[in-house]
Amino acid sequence: MHLMSQIESLLFVSGEAGLTLDELATLLETKRADLAYNLAKLRRNYALDPQRGLQLVVVNHRYQLVTKVENASIIQGYAQSPFAQKLSQAALETLTIIAYKQPVTRLAIDEIRGVNSQAMIQKLELRDLVIVVGRQDSPGRPKLYGVSDYFYQYFGIDSLDELPSLDSLFTDESAEINDLFSSEEEQ
Repeated sequence: MHLMSQIESLLFVSGEAGLTLDELATLLETKRADLAYNLAKLRRNYALDPQRGLQLVVVNHRYQLVTKVENASIIQGYAQSPFAQKLSQAALETLTIIAYKQPVTRLAIDEIRGVNSQAMIQKLELRDLVIVVGRQDSPGRPKLYGVSDYFYQYFGIDSLDELPSLDSLFTDESAEINDLFSSEEEQ
């Protein structure tokens, strides 16, 4: 593997912390002079290529890959989008109910949570964690929600079988909550 590629990969995964020349030398088991030459070359490549969105900077003797200043507005738009925000406690509650009870209606989710979950479901749909998997055969034909394929990627699992059992999540004091999850949904 090419040294410049290895440097770039390490700087990418180090994120905001970056790496010093000594840290890179240790990780790559190479001479500081070779590293310094390749870092300068990498920095120049980023600077000269207008199609690259990154630049190599040195902050307090630490090398970092950062976005170019001219892309600030698009980065700011991403940072303010629902895709960049962590899941709130309410969103996690809603997602947990959907994962364990799917397919499940919004009304069933509302009954378990004790509050209206429409906004949380919409946020989870925007994040592509939840999808409509069908409609219930009852008056009004309410939507049935389930988790998306992206849900599995997001949580790093291959199937719902990898989720912890409900029994392991609840203590004896919260048996009532456990009963809500394990009871049959009213049709």
